[in-house]
Amino acid sequence: MKFRLQTAALVLALACSTAFGAAPSPARVRGVITAIDASKVIVQPKEGAPITVTLAPEWRVSVTKPVSVDQIVPGSFVGTTEVPQDDGTGRSLEVHVFPPGVKVGEGHYAWDLRPGSMMTNGTVGKVVAGAHGRELEISYPNGQRKVTVPPSVPVVQIEPGKREQVKTGIAVFLIALSRADGSLVTSSISIGANGEAPPM
Repeated sequence: MKFRLQTAALVLALACSTAFGAAPSPARVRGVITAIDASKVIVQPKEGAPITVTLAPEWRVSVTKPVSVDQIVPGSFVGTTEVPQDDGTGRSLEVHVFPPGVKVGEGHYAWDLRPGSMMTNGTVGKVVAGAHGRELEISYPNGQRKVTVPPSVPVVQIEPGKREQVKTGIAVFLIALSRADGSLVTSSISIGANGEAPPM
């Protein structure tokens, strides 16, 4: 139970887009850390100026570790950034597999990994090896999506990490909330295993 609660806190940031509904969208920050201390982190995105984000006192770390697509089985809870196709299905850009017992961010909503991309979080039902990759039926409250995961798409497992793993030069993904003064604050930073960028 302790592990489940800790891990849920680590991945809760991935649910922020649905949790805030019509409120101002949280900032999704992707880039490389250029500086970090006990109170803040500075991230250089691929484009634009560096972004300074305050670290909440309870901030935690999650690590995305590559796993085989075979780890996705009926009953798995996954999140996937996907691009809607003309036939109503989705084509996955990445898949992150949540630890057993952790379910956050359920639904199908806009994402910003690529123009027009969506995030789908839900429970996997039927799994089929199709002509263009693994085909997943993903169910969530009020809906279901059929998503194809091409062979080249990154598939990762989310695991707890340690603060000392977050250092300059490391690629990160985080979701930050705006405070009244316009500054940003986060309680979770995601990093990739072996220095890889988190795929979200």
